[in-house]
Amino acid sequence: MKTKIVLLITFLGLALVPAMPAAEKEKEKEKKHDHDHAKREAGPNGGRVIHSVEPHYEFFVTEDRKVKITFLGEDKKAIAAAAQTVSAIGGKRSKPTKMVFASDGGSLVSDQPLPEGNMVPIVLTVKVSPEAKAVTEKFNIDFSDCPTCDFKEYACTCDH
Repeated sequence: MKTKIVLLITFLGLALVPAMPAAEKEKEKEKKHDHDHAKREAGPNGGRVIHSVEPHYEFFVTEDRKVKITFLGEDKKAIAAAAQTVSAIGGKRSKPTKMVFASDGGSLVSDQPLPEGNMVPIVLTVKVSPEAKAVTEKFNIDFSDCPTCDFKEYACTCDH
């Protein structure tokens, strides 16, 4: 019986508490979400800029569907790849394409092209130095043309 009374009092107490005003709710939401999202930006070749490692790098797919990784300086311009290493696996799980990267004109370029298709999943592993921990990125490469900017969807800079 006491349990029922306690539950009833608790329920009534919660029902009588006034709702938080909308302005206070917005302030609470801002406190929980106070970081800035990185603005989408294109790299020097028109590829997708990845910010998970320092220095940041551009992920670009060449005309022959090879992946080109270009590391970027603070001025967002290309810097020569030195001690960085990259590996990737793309395509379907049942028939993955494993890629090894070699230096080519200051960038790292995959030894194999990406598999055919308009939507290709990829797993990139980047290590910026021999002592650094490897960082993994997973995303889908969408080769569709963006309707509002000059880039492919995987490198789109629009907010759509």
